[in-house]
Amino acid sequence: MGKSALRVIAASPDLNRSRVARYIQLSTLFRNWIACGQWPVGGRIPNVDDLALEFSVARGTIREALGVLEDEGLLERLRAKGTFVRNAPGTDHAHKLAIDWASLISAHEGAEIRVIDHSALAELPAVDRMKGKAAAKYQMMRRLHLRHGKPYLVARFYLEYELFKQGPPLQFRREPTLPILHRIAGTRIAKAWQTLTIGMADVDIANLLEIPLNAPVAQVHRVAIDRDGTILYVGNGVYRGDAICLEMELR
Repeated sequence: MGKSALRVIAASPDLNRSRVARYIQLSTLFRNWIACGQWPVGGRIPNVDDLALEFSVARGTIREALGVLEDEGLLERLRAKGTFVRNAPGTDHAHKLAIDWASLISAHEGAEIRVIDHSALAELPAVDRMKGKAAAKYQMMRRLHLRHGKPYLVARFYLEYELFKQGPPLQFRREPTLPILHRIAGTRIAKAWQTLTIGMADVDIANLLEIPLNAPVAQVHRVAIDRDGTILYVGNGVYRGDAICLEMELR
């Protein structure tokens, strides 16, 4: 790869359109440039002064943005030579989002699970009661899912309490929820839904998933009901945006 600095785009984005810190906006933009090859591996990127002028920000803001990518191992600063692209963002997603019940059952095989919080509840949150009628009691559990020591999902489930006791309860502390649910209530489940939306990480999620504040995340909501319309299970998961892949066969 040539030694000349890689050119930036002709028209820079307006960083005032978002309340997200400018250095985070820029680190995300630069990461995407590396991923798509606009800043190819091996190339030298423009210097701090040129980037600061291009985006109309302070030099310190550029240094912060580049520092994020340096910490991720994507960039390397060499004294008297400049900053070079050393690696591209990883493309091996920790989780492939399944779109059918059978695939969902095995989706989290091999994941490490850590319990964050748990409690018994007399009723479901109102937003989770839209698909059916509530049971008398639920068990809530919030858990962190990791692969190779790296967190990729914060998940909270509400499970009808009698089903939770059948688990048995200890299994929910160390195993994925849906395989247990399928085993103890597979014949009772009449309908199930899954909804995917894109959002941003709040302070709590950013801390748990080890991502920047307002980084993109995928929010998955699942509901399963029995033939009487009673809600047996509600699951709410927040995935790292860079750790999830949704693939659908079109033809």
